[in-house]
Amino acid sequence: MATIFTKIAKGEIPSYKCAEDDNFYAFLDISPLAEGHTLVIPKHVEDDYIFSLDEETYAGLTAFARKVAIALKAAVPCKRVGVAVLGMEVPHTHIHLVPLNTEADMDFRKPKLSPSPERMKAIADSILAEYEKL
Repeated sequence: MATIFTKIAKGEIPSYKCAEDDNFYAFLDISPLAEGHTLVIPKHVEDDYIFSLDEETYAGLTAFARKVAIALKAAVPCKRVGVAVLGMEVPHTHIHLVPLNTEADMDFRKPKLSPSPERMKAIADSILAEYEKL
C-alpha cells in the first residue's frame, strides 16, 4: 500500500510543491515549524529509514535536498536552512528543511504554525521559482 507521501508525489493528494524532478519531490510541511518548512522525499522508494536506501537513491536525495535548500534560503529570509531526518511520523524517508534564524527554530516540540492556504501557496511558489533558476 502506498504511503501518504507517495500519494502526494503522484498528485493523488494535494500539496504545496516546492521542487520536483524525475526521482524526488519537495513540498511544504502542512504543520510547519517555520514558514517555508519543506519535506523532501524520494518518489519511487518507500523505505522508512534513510540509511536503508540504496547508495544511488541516498546520494540523489541529498543532492536534491541541497538544491531545494538553496532555493528555500533565497525565497524565505533566514540565516540558514536546518536539516533533520526523523522519519518517525510517516513510514517514508523524508528530509526536513527548516528556515532558521536561531537554533530554537528547529525544536520539533514547539507549537506548529498554521499559515493560511494562500500564504502556503505563495511560499511554495516562491521556493519553486528560485529552484527553477538553479
